[in-house]
Amino acid sequence: MHRVLVDACGWVAVIEAGINIDQALLDCAGTKQLAIVPNVITELNALNERKLLVSMLSSKAETITPPADSGNHTDDQLLAIAIQNKWPILTVDTELKRRLSQSNIAWIEVSGNSHLRQVG
Repeated sequence: MHRVLVDACGWVAVIEAGINIDQALLDCAGTKQLAIVPNVITELNALNERKLLVSMLSSKAETITPPADSGNHTDDQLLAIAIQNKWPILTVDTELKRRLSQSNIAWIEVSGNSHLRQVG
């Protein structure tokens, strides 16, 4: 099944923009099925004072175990899964977007602080 991987900074941007994630993803990517790696929750919990609705993301997203050879860095893990499954990543991280572009993998970003836009 087609899913959208979620990076911690992408989730922060969605929450801060007040975007209805389900509707925005349906409009943008044609699915509202989310996936995360455990490191994303760890990163968000470290920012927990910002009220990032970590429990909502945890309940909406399937937790994916990253490939053993993808290393410990969250971006490496997300990229490996995205390449393997051809899933876009919800992110605003410039370096991760560069890597996705080099791998011909789409990403979804918050655009204009009001909606999501798929690139690639």
